[in-house]
Amino acid sequence: MNQERYIRQTILKGFGIEGQKKIADAKVLVIGAGGLGVPVLTYLNAMGVGKIGIVDNDVVSITNLHRQVLYGEGDVGESKVITALEKLKAQNPSSKIVIYNTFLDTKNALKIIADYDLVVDASDNFPTRYLVNDACVILNKPFIYGALHGYEGQVCVFNYKGGPTYRCLFPNMPKENEVPNCNEHGVLGIIPGIVGNLQTLEAIKVITGIGDVLSGKLLIFNGLQQSYQKIKFKSHPENLEIKKLQDFYEWNDPCEIVPTVSVDELQKLLIANAQIVDVRTHEEYINYHLPESIHVPLNALDANSSKINFALPVYLLCQSGKRSVTALRQLQEKHPESSLFSILGGLNQYLAECS
Repeated sequence: MNQERYIRQTILKGFGIEGQKKIADAKVLVIGAGGLGVPVLTYLNAMGVGKIGIVDNDVVSITNLHRQVLYGEGDVGESKVITALEKLKAQNPSSKIVIYNTFLDTKNALKIIADYDLVVDASDNFPTRYLVNDACVILNKPFIYGALHGYEGQVCVFNYKGGPTYRCLFPNMPKENEVPNCNEHGVLGIIPGIVGNLQTLEAIKVITGIGDVLSGKLLIFNGLQQSYQKIKFKSHPENLEIKKLQDFYEWNDPCEIVPTVSVDELQKLLIANAQIVDVRTHEEYINYHLPESIHVPLNALDANSSKINFALPVYLLCQSGKRSVTALRQLQEKHPESSLFSILGGLNQYLAECS
């Protein structure tokens, strides 16, 4: 350990060399290398965490850059985890960075998380949060939660020394159409930075034992009013008794079969001038879109469905493959006889594999 590098931390009363050694010995898994994950990764790495794991299967988009400040325009279209690895190693060559170029799922969650002391959940969706919670309960690992909503953010520490879990605060997963999406509702660039840094602070407190950990207390940050509020909540013992993962952690009905095509098939569809309907926002579409694709934003799908020829197969496209599934379900209700397909992985997967 380079003691000079960390001297401003080790001279802190109550922290010292012992605190720095705990950080150097720590193994932290960060799930998500986006708006929340970037500040978490940057500061954990700068502060000397010995081993950092990064789980993400996304690529850098130009719409990420106003808030995901680890990346630049030259990284657009590149893998987030590979790009993050290069930049974090340049920041602190002594850190051990392990990347997992995949999304967390029921097949890999327990295996990946088992190698780490704690988890920082920097994901952006409810299915992943419930999966992380259950895996951490099974493995007895604490995890640091962060979430964004408009100008607000939330931070909490779950499963810490037998404390409350995520399910104690949020027993039931909301429906997909009840959840705001930052792709449609927006996010002010600095808010993820603030919330991600608050998550990092909690991770350091868990690692070193300094301060009061946000266990059983949900911290709510309001960026417009620069205010903080803490809400206490109780543990429900039954939520600590999880012994195995569920078979399914998605918004979709697991019995529902969603017709999909891969990005490999998408290339053939482009050559054949197939009907590709892009359901992203106006801003996303203007920034980048596939040639000859038809733009019908998800939030205006019903009003503009006349742009779609339902006598032909309809291939629905979004950024990551989530909104296209929602669009498919909406269109199926009104056009049950039509041939509808969602493009797996969306433009992110297309740019990663076909650029």
